[in-house]
Amino acid sequence: MEEVDKILIHTLKQVGTEVSEEVNSVKEFTSELIVEAVVRCIRVIDPGLGSALPTSLPPGMSARFRVGMSLAQACQDIGYKGEIGYQTFLYSNEPEIRSLLMFLVERLPRESAETSDQPTGKSVVLQRAIAAAIKAQLSVPWLPPNCRLPLHGETQSPGGLHSFHVQPLSLPHCTKGPTKKELIDYQRDILPPVTAQPSNHASVVASILEQHTAELSAAQEWDSEWNSQGLVSRLTPQEYRSRKLTRLRKRAEEQLRSASLPSAESAFGGPRSTSDLSELLQAFRGSAPANQVLTKGSHFTHTQKFTFTQEAAAVTSPIPTGRQSEGDVQLRQEEELASLQQQFQQLCTDVDQLTADMKHMGVTNTQVLDELKQRELGNTEEEERMQVKKKTIDLLPDADNNLVKFQAQVEASAKRVLHLASQWEKHRAPLIEEHRTLKEICSNQDLESSRKLSEIKSLHDKIRVSTEEAKKKEEIYKQLVTELENLPQDASRSAYTQRILEIVSNIKKQKEEITKILSDTKELQKEINNLTGKLDRTFAVTDELVFKDAKKDESVRKSYKYLAALHENCNHLIQTIEDTGTILREIRDLEEQIETEHGNKTVANLERILDDYKAIRQENSALAAKVREG
Repeated sequence: MEEVDKILIHTLKQVGTEVSEEVNSVKEFTSELIVEAVVRCIRVIDPGLGSALPTSLPPGMSARFRVGMSLAQACQDIGYKGEIGYQTFLYSNEPEIRSLLMFLVERLPRESAETSDQPTGKSVVLQRAIAAAIKAQLSVPWLPPNCRLPLHGETQSPGGLHSFHVQPLSLPHCTKGPTKKELIDYQRDILPPVTAQPSNHASVVASILEQHTAELSAAQEWDSEWNSQGLVSRLTPQEYRSRKLTRLRKRAEEQLRSASLPSAESAFGGPRSTSDLSELLQAFRGSAPANQVLTKGSHFTHTQKFTFTQEAAAVTSPIPTGRQSEGDVQLRQEEELASLQQQFQQLCTDVDQLTADMKHMGVTNTQVLDELKQRELGNTEEEERMQVKKKTIDLLPDADNNLVKFQAQVEASAKRVLHLASQWEKHRAPLIEEHRTLKEICSNQDLESSRKLSEIKSLHDKIRVSTEEAKKKEEIYKQLVTELENLPQDASRSAYTQRILEIVSNIKKQKEEITKILSDTKELQKEINNLTGKLDRTFAVTDELVFKDAKKDESVRKSYKYLAALHENCNHLIQTIEDTGTILREIRDLEEQIETEHGNKTVANLERILDDYKAIRQENSALAAKVREG
């Protein structure tokens, strides 16, 4: 049982139970430790069921009984079939606790069972405890702060809530290719950390989650698009992305071109094709005069224009004399400003009017162009009709000869058509055969390409799965390396191997001894059966011989009586020996039961029950006194 207890204690440590190093067996478990171990296991098995169970016993006895009953009910809910109640936790019994812990350890998920066989450190235990707590909190339904009761204090924090406000973040992405030195310097010296980029500190978590979700969804969309369309195009990922970018640019140019066609036609008198985005944007400026087009100049150019305007204004405006007061100058400047504002408003009104006129003229020009195209089509059709009528009128003076010529031409055309049809049939048969052959080859190639595409997709899936497994194994390897470095160096693997071999050899010896005892028991039972049969047969033969002679001789009759008495005494003696063996077996069973009861700590449990009973009576009396006072 020591090895079993060590395995149980090791597994309980994996699920987060704080078992001290001094505890080496289930017999040393206290009630508080039993409750914590059971609750930790239930939380791993069923987080929704274990989230409402406390990991420690409350101080009051009535509350302890309620916790014990709830734990017993939870164990029955997850499938425990043994006898269980509050006494299992409050008044522990070693065999019952061992069977309960073995059941809970067997019911742990496979991941926990696999990780329980691996050495772990404090960091891994802390991470698992955090994951279990998060899983337990996610399984509990969310309640508004005003609807929360005191019992929700452990699962739902009463802290302040913040709205999910997202702000864009700038993250320094690590790339394997060459990176510009300016970008590296900017990211190292100027770019603030992620926690300092949002304006509000409460938006940091929301922004990071949104950034991560966006990058993850973009990567998933690219994987799905590449697996569905990229592989079919038979291009490399760089070529596929460049082609997609080119298509997007062409589509944007077409949209802008279609939106700018009316203004371009009205400005230039016809449709204009733009091959570049700059030329297309140039078309939006219209046909304004060169001096009215708003151009973007440098700061030096604007300064020169402003200086020239000031000089011109200084030349045109009268030079103020010293006799003029500052008030007259200010009044004149205000009048000039008012006149300039009025001119500016008039110019704005004229510009709006010209813009409206340009739009109207553009629509009118489009309508006129459409009408002109329709009339040109009608004129072309009328010209064709006129040509036919003219030729017909030219043929009317010599109608009979012309009809004969027409008939001869029609017959020659019919013969030529038949000849061409026969030639076409000669060429058509091999062409059709070649078409069918090429179609069959094409279908075979399509099937082969589809098969290869499916194989490529399956290989991509296998590569992705293998990559994920490799990452997991790499993480496990790093974790095991760190834990191996933290382990004491005095414990060698040979010692553990020698211990395992000793355990295996002891088990083999015990099996051999059990087999030997069973074989000896079978041989003894066989010998007893042979002797019993031989005795019965000997007595039967002797009884028959003596009984025949007893009818004739009196001394033989007495011998027959002694024989019968001897047989009966022998039977009584055998029965007594069998009863003695039965009694000895019962004595051994009772001694084992006594040892078991001593191991169950019955006396100590009775004393604890009496103490708990007195504590409950005191609590009841205190509650009754409070009720009377109230």
